[in-house]
Amino acid sequence: MTKRKSFRPEFKREAVRLLETAQKSSADLARELGVRRNQLYKWKEQLGKRGAGAFPGSGRGSGSSDELSGLRKELEKVKEERDILKKAAAYFAKELK
Repeated sequence: MTKRKSFRPEFKREAVRLLETAQKSSADLARELGVRRNQLYKWKEQLGKRGAGAFPGSGRGSGSSDELSGLRKELEKVKEERDILKKAAAYFAKELK
């Protein structure tokens, strides 16, 4: 299963601008940007309907996702350290008996 891609609002606006002004076909542009062609048209439609309010996000902005991924890495490290300490404590407990 592949992870769903998410794009920043700035990227979406720039993609729509390129779609409207580009000398390339929409398929070529989509290929260059790494998105599906129909996604470009959906973004264009959303931007046309909502204007500046388009692409508000879903509460998982890039700043919070960066922080979240950092915290997850730190949690993994702490869990690994905890597991090592548990094993060491068990090893030394056996030595004392």
